[in-house]
Amino acid sequence: MIERTDRVGSFTLPGTSMTVNRMGYGAMQLAGRDGNKLVWGPPGDVDGAIAVLREAVTSGVNHIDTADFYGPHVTNQIIRKALSPYPDDLVIVTKVSARRGEDGSWIPAFSREELIAAVHDNLRNLGLDALDVVNLRSMFSIHEPAEGSIEAPMTVLAELQQKGLVRHIGLSNVTPAQIAQARRIAPIVCVQNQYNLVCRADDALIADLAHDGIAYVPFFPLGGFTPFQSDTLSEVAARLGATPMQVALAWLLQRSPNILVIPGTSSVEHLRENLQASRLQVPSEVIADLDSIGGGPV
Repeated sequence: MIERTDRVGSFTLPGTSMTVNRMGYGAMQLAGRDGNKLVWGPPGDVDGAIAVLREAVTSGVNHIDTADFYGPHVTNQIIRKALSPYPDDLVIVTKVSARRGEDGSWIPAFSREELIAAVHDNLRNLGLDALDVVNLRSMFSIHEPAEGSIEAPMTVLAELQQKGLVRHIGLSNVTPAQIAQARRIAPIVCVQNQYNLVCRADDALIADLAHDGIAYVPFFPLGGFTPFQSDTLSEVAARLGATPMQVALAWLLQRSPNILVIPGTSSVEHLRENLQASRLQVPSEVIADLDSIGGGPV
């Protein structure tokens, strides 16, 4: 029997009845790769991808992050095949506002028509009547937050929420100013930005969101397509009898109670390793060593 991954507790998204275990799963790596096209096409082993999802849910994961532009369409179709009919407590969070070019590029898709089509694509491929949470991803810069008004696309999502197609709204790749702008239009339940031991631009933002009870969900918690490496991290991991990636995830979980982690993998073995991070306690005297990787205490 696999022990459930709830040692780090759970988090209830604000204004909702959705309570998720803080250790979740990101589905991006379930898509395939075609040459230089990342997150493109089906995986080489569809049955293996299905096994990863089922193992995650069996192990207590009830928060899955996805997007219909992964593949495109691939990850959502695999999620549906693996898990539908869905467990009552499973929360699926998806993203809109991007589409894929034939060359694999990531293209902004902010127009009203594109956002409505994206929501319906997610509904169809996931096999749902309503989406639990839809994150509006800012695309003014693909790789990092950049200022720009998100009023128009937020208004579209708010209208879709009023129609019952979207239950709750989140944000991704956004600045504090964009978060404030969005919250004037509709309640925001989560913010998903890049954050990890090395990338720490959102230190202050995490505290502000925690004050308001809003979840913060780091994407690329282990560095992304090329996981970060650090001698300090490796030394700490050896002292704790864990892997560097387990320590990096445990650090995030101890960083703030509103942080939800969504490490992704296409391997059952790596999934199990990631889930073990929820049972790893990093001693307070070691935290300072880890904080130094990102330039100082948080």
